[in-house]
Amino acid sequence: MRTLYDLPGRPLKLGIFGGTFDPVHIAHLILAAEAHYQLTLNRVLWVLTPEPPHKLDRAITRVEDRLEMLASAITDNPDFVLSPVDVDRPAPYYAVDTVKFLRREYPDAQLVYLMGTDSLRDLADWHQPEEFVAACDAIGVMRRPLDEVDLPSLEKEIPGLVDKVRFINAPLMDISGTTIRQRIASGGPFRYYLPLEVYQIIQKRNLYHA
Repeated sequence: MRTLYDLPGRPLKLGIFGGTFDPVHIAHLILAAEAHYQLTLNRVLWVLTPEPPHKLDRAITRVEDRLEMLASAITDNPDFVLSPVDVDRPAPYYAVDTVKFLRREYPDAQLVYLMGTDSLRDLADWHQPEEFVAACDAIGVMRRPLDEVDLPSLEKEIPGLVDKVRFINAPLMDISGTTIRQRIASGGPFRYYLPLEVYQIIQKRNLYHA
């Protein structure tokens, strides 16, 4: 696994990109690349969440399979690093705790948590939202064309949020893990939604097939 200590003399600016990645797909990679470029990040930390608190009612692919797919998808990009911060600790997996753990691991780094506009709209419902915002140096929000967010209203619920938000202009891509899983299960085409290495793992292990 790559480390982040090969940037001597420069403060690290790290993006935190969390998710179930079930499976990781090309939209994840494109959005991470845009965040890296537009926010001038040194690296993007990919944080795989074993059991997201808001998805406990759905079956999720084994952590080992998701980890291997994710590692294979990002291995050729030195700016993408797989972080074990959630995998190496017990549940529950709340974003506020993830940021605090990474803060201890990289005390001198700037930590930028990456999310979509849908997550930003729901942020007041997250676990300890004010503490989460305070723990982040910035929050990178991937904003697609026509996305709208009522920041003034969110600021009333979570004071200090507006100063942390940094918008990332993201392309409009209607690709999701749910769609890919449904396509695989129904026998629909899915190859080009995925990096080749991820596609090969899915085929070899017969993942998501009905």
